[in-house]
Amino acid sequence: MKALTANLLADGEVVFWKQGRWAFRFSEAELFDDEESAELAEAKAKSDPTIVVDPYLIDVIEAGEGWAPLSFRERVRALGPSNHPQHGKQADGGEDVELLQNAQGAARSSGRVNLIKRK
Repeated sequence: MKALTANLLADGEVVFWKQGRWAFRFSEAELFDDEESAELAEAKAKSDPTIVVDPYLIDVIEAGEGWAPLSFRERVRALGPSNHPQHGKQADGGEDVELLQNAQGAARSSGRVNLIKRK
């Protein structure tokens, strides 16, 4: 399973692809179970560089009663900013934030490896 993420060009906020537009919370992200649909969405997102910076696909896993990014890096990005728990999405709280904070399972750091492979 995959999700598509990027940063907004205007302010750097982490966003997630949701059926042709960008959402701010990971819980709203569209999840792709086939590679072709995921790559089509990524290509569409990359075709409009005036909205986001460097959209890319991330792996997600089942985590309790929902889904969470597989890598630790992406979990931090989904909860960010990470400079203080009273800022950003963590301050907003909610069940989806709690799920990400308590996500169990592999939290490998593959994002950096994928970024290196693309260069």
